[in-house]
Amino acid sequence: MNRKARPSILYVEDHEDTLELVSIVLRKKRFDVTPASTIQDGARLARTKRFDLYLLDLWLPDGEGLELARLIRDFDPETPIVFFSAAAYETDRLDAFRAGAQAYLIKPAAPSELCDVISTLINCGPFQKPSRLVA
Repeated sequence: MNRKARPSILYVEDHEDTLELVSIVLRKKRFDVTPASTIQDGARLARTKRFDLYLLDLWLPDGEGLELARLIRDFDPETPIVFFSAAAYETDRLDAFRAGAQAYLIKPAAPSELCDVISTLINCGPFQKPSRLVA
């Protein structure tokens, strides 16, 4: 039987409870989730494995997720990046888009909203500069 591989997500989040809860939700929606809790771990994983999407927190113990997004864009200009953060200022969102993100969701967001955004971006194929960004 030839089965399509499950889409893979690198999820970088330092809050253990959030990491676990969101990972459970995504796995139930048939995504493979690789967790990381620092920029250093996220960058190492992103360089060694192919992912269909990067899900990043803005505030991490060793810096900002923006730094990780820029690092990822240096070697992977196509894979979608979604920020999922409690940082709710418009400047946070704009900074994320400037760093290479395609979407920015503010915590707490409904699990269905997070899954819908992720599914949409993964199913659109390789990232191309959109005419409009997902808010």
